[in-house]
Amino acid sequence: MALFNTATVDQLIANYPVVPVFYHEDLALTQGIIKACYDGGMRAFEFTNRGESALATFTALVPFIRENCSDMAIGIGTIFKAEQAAKFIEVGADFVVQPVTTAEVGALCQEKNIAWYPGACTLNEIYQATELGATVVKIFPGNVVGPGFVKSMKGPMPKVKVMVTGGVEPTTESLTTWFKAGVTAVGMGSQLFPSAVLANKDFNQIQQTVASLMETVASLSK
Repeated sequence: MALFNTATVDQLIANYPVVPVFYHEDLALTQGIIKACYDGGMRAFEFTNRGESALATFTALVPFIRENCSDMAIGIGTIFKAEQAAKFIEVGADFVVQPVTTAEVGALCQEKNIAWYPGACTLNEIYQATELGATVVKIFPGNVVGPGFVKSMKGPMPKVKVMVTGGVEPTTESLTTWFKAGVTAVGMGSQLFPSAVLANKDFNQIQQTVASLMETVASLSK
């Protein structure tokens, strides 16, 4: 069962607007990364549905997070079908992220009061996602559309909240560019977890990087 409803996850992401995007079948490694992200100041974590063991690993992660990261929301990403979303919601997903927008997933999430962040990369797709009830729309891939797209999109749709994934670097310059363009939050994957850091299980390094990023985004909101 989810710990947070839609409104609460929306607020968490607004308050802590950098969301890690990660998948690995190694449970201990993933637990260490989540704890490092939590200790660094993050409060939402997207685990992606990109491997055969995704559901089993996610199922094991939920109680770990509830016990060790009590005010962190855990979401599932790379969801296409409602039946996929249902399985992860059943074991405790607090939010569902899609690379595309499918009405059936949106309807299920709204029925369960689970935050739903569908993917879009055109004005029409963003508009349709909001018409289907999305409170935040994921713009993906961000490296293709760029910050200029977000800034231009905000002209006709100033109230639409967007989270960009892809093309966001863990640097002050990159974060400043995206947030000044008008994003509500950003998702960050491989750039946040370099292969050498993962290989060495250098959780302290991850925590320090995360803490620095969260300080940066906090300063941008002032």
